Formats: sequence, structure tokens, C-alpha cells
Amino acid sequence: MWQYKKRLQYPINIKKKDLRMAKLLITQYGGSNGELAAALRYLNQRYTMPDTKGQALLTDIGTEELAHVEMISTMVYQLMKDATIEEIKEAGLDPNYAERARALYPTDANGVPFTVAYFATTGDPIADLSEDMAAEQKARATYENLIDLTDDPDVIGPLVWLRQREIVHYNAFEELFQDYMKRYGIRQ
Repeated sequence: MWQYKKRLQYPINIKKKDLRMAKLLITQYGGSNGELAAALRYLNQRYTMPDTKGQALLTDIGTEELAHVEMISTMVYQLMKDATIEEIKEAGLDPNYAERARALYPTDANGVPFTVAYFATTGDPIADLSEDMAAEQKARATYENLIDLTDDPDVIGPLVWLRQREIVHYNAFEELFQDYMKRYGIRQ
């Protein structure tokens, strides 16, 4: 069983409201390269890994990705805290407000809702791990883009930390991929 600790993996304390950044950052919540897609992808793929090593890795990383969803949600909430209706309109967040008020809803930065089409699973460990490595690289690149779009150190700190976790995950998936290639290879 997991033990829940009431703290984030990386402390988030954003002091400056920035609705533009909140609108951009939401992509790491519900976008195709975001944390929710990664969590569901890995937690789904774990069942078809050929051994407990692969199952455990996908469970661990998938669960960590859920913690990243919590971090992104916290960041978006703090970036929007105490926003007026006029500020919400100016940031282009009024369509979300019309439907959900200030509630978080998984979308990308363009407002496209989350879909399970964002994550893939084939039941083939080699193919799935290739997808997972690509997903981690796309998330890393997205974090780098988001870092370029802000100068707030309270936003940059968590984004840099999350970017680094994508690299750690990529390396873990690559190690498992190499192990499986040696053991199972690709069928001819």
C-alpha cells in the first residue's frame, strides 16, 4: 500500500499571480504530453510487462506522475489565486470559467479536453517502452518551453525539478528497454 504524505514532492509557493502562465501550464495537466496522460499510460501498461521488474517500474513511475499532476494543479491554482473576472477574461480563460468557474479541468493550453487517445499501449513491452521513452522526452521538451515562457523563479523552480524527473524516468525506461531487448528482442 502507498503511504500518503500531505506534502508535494517539490515545494510550490508561487507568490505572483500570472493567469497567462496558468493557461499555458495547464497543458502539463491535461495535454497530450502531460502528467495525466503519462500516469494513465504507465499504470495501464504495467499489466502486460513480462516480469515484476517491468511491472514495478511502471507502477512506481505511473504513481509518481500522479504526484506531478498534483504539483501542476497546485501551480495552476496558485497562479490564478484571487484572479478577478476581468483578469480571467483577459487571459482567455473565460470559456473555462463559463463551464467550471475556477475548477481545474484537464485540457491542453488551447483548451482541447484530455482524451485517452493521448496514451498508447500495445501489449508489446518493447513497443510500449519505446512509447514511454518518447513520452518522457516530449514532456521534457514541453517543460523546457514552459521555462522559456516565464521569468518567475517561483514557477521556474518546480518546472526545472519536473523536467529533471522526466530525464530520470527516461533513463529508467531506457535501462529496462535495453534489458528487454537483450532478453526478448524483436520477433522477426
